[in-house]
Amino acid sequence: MRLSIDANKDDLGTRAAALVSESLRDALARRKRANIVLATGMSQFPLLERLAVAPDVDWGRVHIFHMDEYIGLDSSHSASFVRFLLDRFVNRIPKPAAFHGINGMAADPAEECRRLEALIRADALDVTVAGVGNTGHLAFNDPPADFDTDVAYHVVDLLEGSRRQQLDQGWFPTMDAVPKRAFSISIRQVLRSGRIVCLAHGEHKRNVVQAMVEGPLTPMMPASALRVHGDCRLLVDESAAGGLSSISRVFAEAPLARAFAER
Repeated sequence: MRLSIDANKDDLGTRAAALVSESLRDALARRKRANIVLATGMSQFPLLERLAVAPDVDWGRVHIFHMDEYIGLDSSHSASFVRFLLDRFVNRIPKPAAFHGINGMAADPAEECRRLEALIRADALDVTVAGVGNTGHLAFNDPPADFDTDVAYHVVDLLEGSRRQQLDQGWFPTMDAVPKRAFSISIRQVLRSGRIVCLAHGEHKRNVVQAMVEGPLTPMMPASALRVHGDCRLLVDESAAGGLSSISRVFAEAPLARAFAER
């Protein structure tokens, strides 16, 4: 994992969009199609704005997946992640080869997971864009995350902390309105990606960033799993980087100290 520290979330978004578009162009130069997993949430706003106008990406050959979706939420709901990506990205770019939205209203969640797995494993996964939740969750893999399951998508129960984050960000009017279950991409499926670009910004992510970089590699900090990936770029702003040691800063833009990966 390589750490990059930017002054603010806008600079972070610019750097992230450049890395993602580079991955897509490289994949399209090698194959007929490229595949990307996108994340949702406030940390993704600058990235999506810049990626939508990225030059020289042939979106007509790109298949777009996303990380997670609430169970029982229709895509017309203001908090739906399908709606988020359609409004903020998919409908702003030239028509992609496909947008594989998760059906939150699927009658059989297990069958929906199998459908998504068949689609995402039909070809190499070139790049995954991720954020880090307040509990350290990656997608909706709350602690203790399942590091062992080899399915691509699974159904998870949401911890109160994850649900509270959605409420605090204004996606739902009350805690009771926040769903308690969701579809989520698995940790191992994220790690199957050729490149991972993970973003975190703001003072409220300071402790999480410090733990995922310098703490134990553990299911209790799901995002720490990214340290074992061969091409993961962790992009944070100065506020989110505030808890990192001088050692981590020295190793910024280079592979992080092996000591952290082996703890």
